[in-house]
Amino acid sequence: MMQEQLKIERTSDTPAILFDKSTGLLSIEGRSLPEDAFDFYEAVLAWLSEYAKSPAAKTQLIVNLEYFNTASAKQIFKIISIVKEVAAKNTLFVSWHYDAGDKDMQTSGERFSKLSGLPFEYVQN
Repeated sequence: MMQEQLKIERTSDTPAILFDKSTGLLSIEGRSLPEDAFDFYEAVLAWLSEYAKSPAAKTQLIVNLEYFNTASAKQIFKIISIVKEVAAKNTLFVSWHYDAGDKDMQTSGERFSKLSGLPFEYVQN
């Protein structure tokens, strides 16, 4: 049985994760520099894979990261790829937040959007 929520507290090296099955809100916030990105995101990807099988009518992925390393980028793209499955059946919104003037973060969002084929909403913090 799938948990209703996946909640991981933010640390200095890992983002806060709050995924809620009932509301369809999927939020990733903070910095993503875990020692082992594969290990950190394993539970996140497992929860999302279950969620994608019977998602909420409307799903919103909010990515609000100050910074992420290369290993995290691969895992973030996996998250976006799983969420893309939801878009085939249900309404999906992706919000990519970045600090005003942070061109790298803005460009990363644009790259993920292009690679995934999903339209993103860009929000300047």
